[in-house]
Amino acid sequence: MPWLAQPQLWQALSWWVREVEVRAKRRGEAIPGANLPLATLGTFILWLGWFGFNGGSVLATATVDSANAVAVVFMNTNLAAAGGCIGALILAKIMFGKADLTMALNGCLAGLVAITAGPDTPSALQATIFGALGGLLVVFSITTLDKLKIDDPVGAISVHGTVGLLGLLLVPITNGDASFSGQIIGAITIFGWVFVTSLIVFFVIKMAMGLRVTEEEEYAGVDASECGLEAYPEFSPLK
Repeated sequence: MPWLAQPQLWQALSWWVREVEVRAKRRGEAIPGANLPLATLGTFILWLGWFGFNGGSVLATATVDSANAVAVVFMNTNLAAAGGCIGALILAKIMFGKADLTMALNGCLAGLVAITAGPDTPSALQATIFGALGGLLVVFSITTLDKLKIDDPVGAISVHGTVGLLGLLLVPITNGDASFSGQIIGAITIFGWVFVTSLIVFFVIKMAMGLRVTEEEEYAGVDASECGLEAYPEFSPLK
């Protein structure tokens, strides 16, 4: 179709896409992802890597018992991710009227995060439920941060922070050696350490080179301002 080759069309589309991003940021709405197939692939890569991450935490496979423990961790890791995906999909359908892929992907990761604190003690059903709870929570957390206009483009705060806290608090349910008070103290300690060290590091970065780019560079895209290249040249104005 010849109209696809018109430069004016691509220029209009480019400015429209960027204007959508700016308007979304001002209204506190989520900015749509640029490449959902790659986001899906990235999620599956993380999902696969999580087996080594959690399974490797057993630290032994030389005996039958340790090998069985690794197998249980593998099973619970997979079930939690599946539960998180389903939980996020269902809630997204209820809240937005559609099955949101980005929420489903974050639900998968939330399920993985929710089970990581203690993947060896839950049953298969418990692991699935824990993952589903993570999937539900991550949807609420992402939408809340968007409304508060807190920058979290990929949902990392919600997945690793909010659901990470949930995962810590779920451990005592299946692990008799853990307590809720101990987990809460641990969570506060982790938060305090990360907050203070991050504050120092980011302050140094801000003083040395600046924490973020200008609004003009955000509008144009840092691929152009920092790298001198366009990630999506077909949507860029012709120069």
